[in-house]
Order: sequence, then structure tokens, then C-alpha cells
Amino acid sequence: MTTGKQYMRAGEIMTSAAAVASSVEVGLEASDKRKMKKKKSLLINLTHCRYDSVRRVARRCGLLPTTGDSDDWTVFWMDTSVLMERAMEMKRYQKINHFPGMGEICRKDLLGRNLSRMKKLFPKEYNIFPQTWVMPADYSDFQTFCRLKKHKTFISKPEASCQGRGISIFKNPKSIKPGEHCVVQQYISRPFLIDDFKFDLRVYVLVTSCDPLRVYIYRDGLGRFATIPYREPTHHNLEEACLHLTNYSINKNSQDFIRDDVCGSKRRLSTVNQWFSDNDYDTGKIWATVDDVIIKTLVAAHPVLRHNYRSCFPSHTHGSACFEILGFDILLDRKLKAWLLEVNHSPSFHTDSPLDKEVKEGLLSDTFHLLDLRATDRRRCMEEDKKRVQQRLLTRHRTKEENCREEEERVRSVLRSQAYEERHMGRFRRIYPVREREDDTYCRFFEQTSSLCAETAASKARMELARLQVTDVGSYCCTYNVHM
Repeated sequence: MTTGKQYMRAGEIMTSAAAVASSVEVGLEASDKRKMKKKKSLLINLTHCRYDSVRRVARRCGLLPTTGDSDDWTVFWMDTSVLMERAMEMKRYQKINHFPGMGEICRKDLLGRNLSRMKKLFPKEYNIFPQTWVMPADYSDFQTFCRLKKHKTFISKPEASCQGRGISIFKNPKSIKPGEHCVVQQYISRPFLIDDFKFDLRVYVLVTSCDPLRVYIYRDGLGRFATIPYREPTHHNLEEACLHLTNYSINKNSQDFIRDDVCGSKRRLSTVNQWFSDNDYDTGKIWATVDDVIIKTLVAAHPVLRHNYRSCFPSHTHGSACFEILGFDILLDRKLKAWLLEVNHSPSFHTDSPLDKEVKEGLLSDTFHLLDLRATDRRRCMEEDKKRVQQRLLTRHRTKEENCREEEERVRSVLRSQAYEERHMGRFRRIYPVREREDDTYCRFFEQTSSLCAETAASKARMELARLQVTDVGSYCCTYNVHM
């Protein structure tokens, strides 16, 4: 028979248990709050960034700006390219928004050199950019071309400029003086027109890794239109910049510039795609050619990117230390063939219109969400680095087993990163590695460019990993016991 005292004792036990449970819940809540605080404590260094849009989006994504010259940051965002010396100083849990060596395709002269080299090897496949001469080295070749191909139109650009500065259009080859430093291209005189206006596509490309290469395209960019109806170049209209050039920085000052998202001088890519669909053009086919141009351009720079990356980050085994948003300018000709005009390594993030604000801040937000900024544990990295320093001080050589374990960890890290990105793409879509393993048409281009830099056993293993990435991520996660 149960007595009242026993009931009271049971009640006390239940009350005590409830109190314990409550305290545990409070403890868990406090722990969760501490974790949330930790999550919010990721820092971004913006001391070399002039764009307010980057600051706004970074704050919305939980990244707090550092103060002064502190090196206690997770992300470093800068408008200029990164020097290798600066990259070598980074800790293994940090990321920077440029790859050392991306100037190989972002400087107009180096882009011309690299694509011309690939075109000599693959004339048909690399016919993706206008005929290009880098002056003064190619001066005699240019004059020879002009004697054989008369009545052509050319466009001259400074080697390293932006926003349309220093561009001129000419027909007389004597306009280029011996010894002059510039890049000359054959002018595409028959572009595809929308509403009688010439336009180009500003396509935003995110590279999250170069070893192995992973590339994404943002689904919404900008269609940039000239403000004077197009006419083929003659001696009488070569000076009309707003007829021939589509740069926003040039056309925005024109009295004919129209601010309208649907039929204006600057439109969303989704609006341009809708125009193609409404007029019975195959948008899938158009974008397949654009994707192809972008991949081939990055392949041309890949050996230098990979070599510089390995030199700067030899022990970086968890994710990629770098990422980069590139602005590809693509022109379509009347046959809807995509031509590369140039690549911008720091595309403008000024938002002087609602259209710019929506597209660019959406791009930045999706970029921060796609990057796995918490993949690398800061404390663990610092402890591992201390051990490595001690090993070097003791002059103990790494064993073959240790090297193998590190390479396996690198493989697992690549697969984890790819699996994470697959789940957080937002409005991005991946264009490389290609998803159809049966016919990776880019393998031979990689094989050709790989001879430019020395190969090691580890680098060959990573190249094999890059090839394997085109298969289903899940199956490889199972193979390497990777938890998604």
C-alpha cells in the first residue's frame, strides 16, 4: 500500500527530475546561444573593398567587418588582385576572393596570349574569341594580316584597363604605331541585334576551386545595350562609341540611355532569355555555347592557377583557400555564336539602380551561402600547424603513410566541398566539372595545358580526382565515408 509519504517522495523526485531537465534545457539553450554567437563571429576583412553592397550583404550573411589591420578574419575581400606573398601569409582556415595568377585571363594582353596559344593547338575548338594581336610583339603579324585581308575593322584596347577607357575603332592599320603597347582585335561587324541595338552579356562566374577546377554560373546577370541603333562600321561612324560599344560606363552618359528593366539599355539576363524564348530561339543551345566559351577560357589559365595555388597553399587540405567572382563579357553574332570579349577579375559591385542592386546583391548573397566558410575548424588548424612546425624543427621527414593520409584527406575534403555546394547553390548552376562523364570533351585540353608546369604524383592524383568529379557525388561519398 502506497503511503502519502511515498507519494510526496515520488513528487519530490519528479520535481527534482523536472528541475534537472529544465536546467539541462537551459544549459542547451545557453550552449545553442553560444554556438549562434560563434556562428555570428565570423569576420571579413574589407579594408581594401570600396563597395557598400559587399558590406551590406556580408552583414546580412553573418560576417562582421574587422577593424584596422587585424589578421583575425575568415574572409578577405579586396578589389585588386592578390599577390602571392600575401596569399602565403594566410592561415589554413582563411579564404580570399582572388586566385593568385587569375591575371592570366583578366589582363587583356595575357588573355590574348593564352587563348592564341590554345588556338594554335586546337584551331576549331578554340575559335571562341576574335583574332587578337598583342602589340608591339605582334606588330609585323598584324600588318601582314591587313595586307592579306583588306577593308577589315579593328578595335584597340589598352593592355590593362576597364570600363571602356582607351578603346578606339579603326580601319586603317597605320593607326597602330610601331612600339605602341595595346591589344588589337578584329571587330565583329555582324552582331546579333535585339530591337536593332547591339548588346553583350555580362555573365557572372564563380570559381570555388582550381585544384581541382569547379566553376559555377549565376543565373541572372546583365544584358548591356548600345544606345544608338546599330550600323555596320564605316569611315563616317567609327567615332560613334555609343553605336559600337556596349560598355555601361560609356552608354550611361548618353542622352538616349533608357532606364527600363524590360526594354531599356540595361536588362536582366532573365529578361534577355525571355526575349529569346518569345521569339522562338533555343535558349538552351545559346547558353551551351556560352558555357563552353567560359570553361575553355578557364582551362587556358588553369596550369598557372594550379601551380600558383600549390605554391601558396602546400598544406591547405580542407576546402579551397580562394574563390573568385569573374565578369565574363560575351557577344553573340548573327548566327548566335558566342564570342569572348574580355574577363573582369573585379567586376563592379556599384548599385546605382534598383536593377543593379537586385542582381549584384543577390549574386553576393548566394556566393557567401555557397562557400563553406565553417568547413575548417580554426582551433584544429592552429594545433595541426603547431605540430608541423615542431616536426620541421626536429627535422623529421614525413613518412609515406603520412603523405598518403594527407592525400586521402584532401580527396575527402574535395568531395565534402562539392557535396556542400550542391546543396547551397541558390541561383548558381555548375558548369564544370561537367555532369556527363561519358564524354568530357575538356579532358584533352587539360592534358595539353598540364605540360606547362611540372607534374608530380600528387598532382596527377588530383587531376584524376577532377576527372572523377563528373560522376555522382553520393557514390563517392560512400566510397570515402564522407558524411554529407
